[in-house]
Amino acid sequence: MRKMIAGLFMSLDGVADAPDGWQFPYLDADVMASITSSMAQTDALLFGRRTYDEFATRWPDQRGNRSAEFFNDTQKYVVTSKAAGLDWGPVTQLNGDLAAELATLKAKPGKDILIQGSTALVRSLLRDGLLDELSLLIIPILAGVGLRLFDDNARVELILTESTVFDNGVVKVTYRPASAPHGER
Repeated sequence: MRKMIAGLFMSLDGVADAPDGWQFPYLDADVMASITSSMAQTDALLFGRRTYDEFATRWPDQRGNRSAEFFNDTQKYVVTSKAAGLDWGPVTQLNGDLAAELATLKAKPGKDILIQGSTALVRSLLRDGLLDELSLLIIPILAGVGLRLFDDNARVELILTESTVFDNGVVKVTYRPASAPHGER
């Protein structure tokens, strides 16, 4: 069964919104290799509407690098009540019973489903027990302002499944919800 994985950049003070202003200096070869490895295990993307719209203005005009090709060509699923403007394809709208729709997606053959950005969506999936993994690239910077990943005071117990410290100070941590079966990675 496919996994639902949130992969996010986060500052030391918990900001996960608009990392373009602070993460680029830390994207060295080792960090990029980790990101590329995650992309290779993914064949679908899940977005909230705001993040989809942001990515749809950024990526379509970019070509010639792995990240642009990945974002432009990978199947996208967008959690939204409005179908208008979903033209950065391939794209499918999700607007019904989210738990049921995600269960159907996860049951289909394929690789993992990656959530990029979409902090409100990630929080709700964590809170509702619908996220299989939370993978954070923690950048050694205090961003100061921006949306924080964990700002809704929901209690969710997590189990660390992987950690890597890169030479440039970036820390990659991967957690699974404590409620997930122990056999899942």
